[in-house]
Amino acid sequence: MSLKKYLTSRVFFGQVLAALAIIAVLGYLFMHWLTFTTDHGHEIAVPDLRKLTEEQVEDKLDQLDLDYELLDSVDFRGDYPKYSVVEQDPMPGTMVKVGRKVYIKINSSGFSSVRIPDLIDKTYREAVPTLKALGLEAGTVTYVPNLGKDMVLEMRYKGRNLKVGDRVLKASKIDLVLGDGKESYQEETPVDSTAAPKEEETTTTNEQK
Repeated sequence: MSLKKYLTSRVFFGQVLAALAIIAVLGYLFMHWLTFTTDHGHEIAVPDLRKLTEEQVEDKLDQLDLDYELLDSVDFRGDYPKYSVVEQDPMPGTMVKVGRKVYIKINSSGFSSVRIPDLIDKTYREAVPTLKALGLEAGTVTYVPNLGKDMVLEMRYKGRNLKVGDRVLKASKIDLVLGDGKESYQEETPVDSTAAPKEEETTTTNEQK
Protein backbone atom coordinates (compact mmCIF):
# COMPACT_ATOMS: atom_id res chain seq x y z
CA MET A 1 0.00 0.00 0.00
CA SER A 2 1.36 3.38 -0.98
CA LEU A 3 1.87 6.13 1.62
CA LYS A 4 -0.86 8.23 0.06
CA LYS A 5 -3.39 5.41 0.33
CA TYR A 6 -2.26 4.64 3.90
CA LEU A 7 -2.75 8.26 5.01
CA THR A 8 -6.28 8.22 3.64
CA SER A 9 -7.17 4.77 4.92
CA ARG A 10 -9.44 3.92 7.85
CA VAL A 11 -6.53 2.21 9.62
CA PHE A 12 -4.54 5.45 9.75
CA PHE A 13 -7.50 7.48 11.03
CA GLY A 14 -8.21 4.81 13.61
CA GLN A 15 -4.63 4.95 14.87
CA VAL A 16 -4.75 8.78 15.02
CA LEU A 17 -7.99 8.71 17.00
CA ALA A 18 -6.56 6.11 19.36
CA ALA A 19 -3.44 8.22 19.88
CA LEU A 20 -5.53 11.33 20.60
CA ALA A 21 -7.66 9.40 23.06
CA ILE A 22 -4.56 8.14 24.89
CA ILE A 23 -3.13 11.69 25.03
CA ALA A 24 -6.45 13.03 26.37
CA VAL A 25 -6.57 10.36 29.08
CA LEU A 26 -2.94 10.97 30.07
CA GLY A 27 -3.56 14.73 30.20
CA TYR A 28 -6.62 14.23 32.38
CA LEU A 29 -4.72 11.97 34.76
CA PHE A 30 -1.79 14.39 34.86
CA MET A 31 -4.05 17.35 35.79
CA HIS A 32 -5.64 15.31 38.59
CA TRP A 33 -2.22 14.33 39.88
CA LEU A 34 -1.04 17.97 39.72
CA THR A 35 -4.15 19.15 41.58
CA PHE A 36 -3.60 16.51 44.26
CA THR A 37 0.08 17.30 44.80
CA THR A 38 -0.33 21.09 44.87
CA ASP A 39 -3.73 21.04 46.58
CA HIS A 40 -4.98 23.41 43.90
CA GLY A 41 -8.18 25.23 44.89
CA HIS A 42 -7.82 24.40 48.61
CA GLU A 43 -6.68 27.52 50.46
CA ILE A 44 -6.66 28.51 54.12
CA ALA A 45 -7.00 31.95 55.70
CA VAL A 46 -3.94 32.82 57.78
CA PRO A 47 -5.02 33.35 61.40
CA ASP A 48 -4.10 36.37 63.52
CA LEU A 49 -1.05 35.28 65.51
CA ARG A 50 -0.30 38.61 67.17
CA LYS A 51 0.07 38.56 70.97
CA LEU A 52 0.34 34.74 70.94
CA THR A 53 3.35 32.91 72.36
CA GLU A 54 5.46 30.71 70.10
CA GLU A 55 3.92 27.58 71.64
CA GLN A 56 0.41 28.88 70.95
CA VAL A 57 1.41 29.72 67.39
CA GLU A 58 2.68 26.20 66.80
CA ASP A 59 -0.53 24.62 68.14
CA LYS A 60 -2.77 26.91 66.11
CA LEU A 61 -0.91 26.42 62.84
CA ASP A 62 -0.67 22.64 63.31
CA GLN A 63 -4.47 22.50 63.38
CA LEU A 64 -4.57 24.30 60.01
CA ASP A 65 -1.72 22.31 58.39
CA LEU A 66 0.43 25.43 58.26
CA ASP A 67 4.03 25.92 59.35
CA TYR A 68 5.95 28.86 60.82
CA GLU A 69 9.46 30.22 61.08
CA LEU A 70 10.76 32.57 63.76
CA LEU A 71 12.76 35.34 62.11
CA ASP A 72 13.92 37.51 64.98
CA SER A 73 12.95 39.37 68.13
CA VAL A 74 12.13 43.09 68.09
CA ASP A 75 12.64 45.87 70.62
CA PHE A 76 10.24 45.51 73.51
CA ARG A 77 6.79 46.96 72.97
CA GLY A 78 4.74 47.65 76.06
CA ASP A 79 1.42 47.00 74.28
CA TYR A 80 2.41 43.36 73.60
CA PRO A 81 3.12 40.61 76.17
CA LYS A 82 6.72 39.44 76.56
CA TYR A 83 7.77 36.81 74.00
CA SER A 84 4.56 37.22 72.01
CA VAL A 85 4.19 37.67 68.26
CA VAL A 86 4.50 41.31 67.20
CA GLU A 87 4.69 40.91 63.40
CA GLN A 88 3.69 38.17 60.96
CA ASP A 89 3.94 37.54 57.23
CA PRO A 90 1.56 36.79 55.50
CA MET A 91 -0.86 39.12 57.29
CA PRO A 92 -4.01 37.77 59.00
CA GLY A 93 -6.75 36.85 56.54
CA THR A 94 -4.40 36.13 53.62
CA MET A 95 -5.42 33.01 51.68
CA VAL A 96 -2.58 30.48 51.40
CA LYS A 97 -2.16 26.83 50.48
CA VAL A 98 -1.76 24.00 52.94
CA GLY A 99 1.80 23.72 54.22
CA ARG A 100 2.55 27.42 53.70
CA LYS A 101 5.11 28.86 56.12
CA VAL A 102 4.19 31.92 58.22
CA TYR A 103 7.10 34.13 59.30
CA ILE A 104 6.87 35.72 62.74
CA LYS A 105 8.79 38.18 64.93
CA ILE A 106 8.68 37.95 68.71
CA ASN A 107 8.56 40.69 71.35
CA SER A 108 11.67 40.85 73.52
CA SER A 109 11.59 40.27 77.28
CA GLY A 110 11.83 43.92 78.31
CA PHE A 111 13.01 47.39 77.49
CA SER A 112 16.70 47.84 76.81
CA SER A 113 18.51 50.72 78.44
CA VAL A 114 19.88 53.82 76.72
CA ARG A 115 22.27 56.56 77.80
CA ILE A 116 20.93 60.03 78.51
CA PRO A 117 22.15 62.45 75.82
CA ASP A 118 23.50 65.93 76.51
CA LEU A 119 20.45 68.17 76.24
CA ILE A 120 21.67 70.95 78.52
CA ASP A 121 21.51 74.38 76.82
CA LYS A 122 19.58 72.92 73.89
CA THR A 123 16.15 74.23 73.02
CA TYR A 124 13.02 72.22 73.70
CA ARG A 125 12.51 71.79 69.94
CA GLU A 126 15.98 70.26 69.66
CA ALA A 127 15.61 68.09 72.75
CA VAL A 128 12.34 66.32 71.83
CA PRO A 129 13.55 64.76 68.51
CA THR A 130 16.77 63.67 70.22
CA LEU A 131 14.81 61.85 72.92
CA LYS A 132 12.49 60.21 70.39
CA ALA A 133 15.42 59.00 68.30
CA LEU A 134 16.66 57.09 71.37
CA GLY A 135 13.24 55.63 72.15
CA LEU A 136 12.57 58.05 75.00
CA GLU A 137 9.70 60.48 75.55
CA ALA A 138 9.52 64.06 76.74
CA GLY A 139 7.66 64.15 80.04
CA THR A 140 6.58 67.05 82.24
CA VAL A 141 7.93 70.49 81.40
CA THR A 142 8.72 72.90 84.24
CA TYR A 143 9.71 76.54 83.77
CA VAL A 144 12.07 78.43 86.05
CA PRO A 145 13.34 82.04 85.86
CA ASN A 146 16.18 82.11 83.35
CA LEU A 147 17.08 84.30 80.41
CA GLY A 148 17.40 81.25 78.12
CA LYS A 149 13.80 80.91 76.95
CA ASP A 150 12.81 77.26 76.36
CA MET A 151 16.42 76.27 77.02
CA VAL A 152 16.96 72.93 78.80
CA LEU A 153 18.49 73.56 82.22
CA GLU A 154 17.90 70.18 83.91
CA MET A 155 16.81 66.65 83.01
CA ARG A 156 14.87 64.58 85.54
CA TYR A 157 13.52 61.05 85.79
CA LYS A 158 11.03 60.12 88.52
CA GLY A 159 12.05 63.14 90.54
CA ARG A 160 15.82 62.68 90.41
CA ASN A 161 18.21 64.78 88.39
CA LEU A 162 19.92 63.07 85.48
CA LYS A 163 23.46 63.52 84.28
CA VAL A 164 24.69 62.99 80.75
CA GLY A 165 25.50 59.30 80.31
CA ASP A 166 23.08 58.01 82.97
CA ARG A 167 21.15 54.95 81.83
CA VAL A 168 17.35 54.66 81.74
CA LEU A 169 15.02 52.14 80.11
CA LYS A 170 13.65 52.81 76.66
CA ALA A 171 10.20 54.42 76.56
CA SER A 172 10.98 56.29 79.79
CA LYS A 173 9.60 59.80 80.14
CA ILE A 174 12.26 62.42 80.77
CA ASP A 175 11.04 65.55 82.55
CA LEU A 176 12.66 68.77 81.42
CA VAL A 177 13.31 72.01 83.29
CA LEU A 178 13.31 74.98 80.91
CA GLY A 179 14.07 78.66 81.18
CA ASP A 180 11.12 81.04 80.94
CA GLY A 181 13.08 83.83 79.27
CA LYS A 182 12.74 86.20 82.22
CA GLU A 183 15.26 87.76 84.64
CA SER A 184 16.08 85.56 87.63
CA TYR A 185 16.31 88.59 89.94
CA GLN A 186 14.77 92.04 90.35
CA GLU A 187 16.87 95.18 90.09
CA GLU A 188 17.06 97.15 93.35
CA THR A 189 16.65 100.94 93.39
CA PRO A 190 20.12 102.46 93.86
CA VAL A 191 20.64 104.35 97.13
CA ASP A 192 22.71 107.55 97.34
CA SER A 193 25.03 106.85 100.28
CA THR A 194 26.16 110.51 100.47
CA ALA A 195 22.69 111.81 101.25
CA ALA A 196 22.14 112.43 104.99
CA PRO A 197 19.01 111.02 106.63
CA LYS A 198 16.29 113.62 107.23
CA GLU A 199 16.07 112.76 110.94
CA GLU A 200 19.72 113.64 111.51
CA GLU A 201 19.28 116.99 109.72
CA THR A 202 16.30 117.86 111.95
CA THR A 203 18.15 116.90 115.15
CA THR A 204 21.23 119.01 114.28
CA THR A 205 19.08 122.09 113.53
CA ASN A 206 17.32 121.85 116.92
CA GLU A 207 20.58 121.56 118.81
CA GLN A 208 21.93 124.69 117.15
CA LYS A 209 18.89 126.61 118.27
